[in-house]
Amino acid sequence: MKLTKTERLILYSLGQFYAQLNQPLQEKPIHLRTSKIAFIAFLLHSNIIVKKERALYKNLEELEKKKLLEYQNKMITFTEKGILVVKKINKDVEQFIKIEKFFSTGEKPKRKLQTVIRS
Repeated sequence: MKLTKTERLILYSLGQFYAQLNQPLQEKPIHLRTSKIAFIAFLLHSNIIVKKERALYKNLEELEKKKLLEYQNKMITFTEKGILVVKKINKDVEQFIKIEKFFSTGEKPKRKLQTVIRS
């Protein structure tokens, strides 16, 4: 199953949204959930995803058809398959974050680096 960049971004966003609600993918007695309308409002407010509201609805419907999301009492929940995909996306993103942190710390290798100045 191939996911589009937007679908992956929406899944990641929902995973992070639930992570901030503090109970998304963990085994705890209480699970906080959100409705489709509230989640889309947060995405639109973020200005990170530049899709229109209707396009976001279509993407969520497509994720439901791919059996990554489901709705229980009008609340978005991940399926088991969806949880696995979100964990894979998180793992991929984590690698990029580690690289960024490595270069921002300024750790220097023991060997001197060769540089060239161009004019």
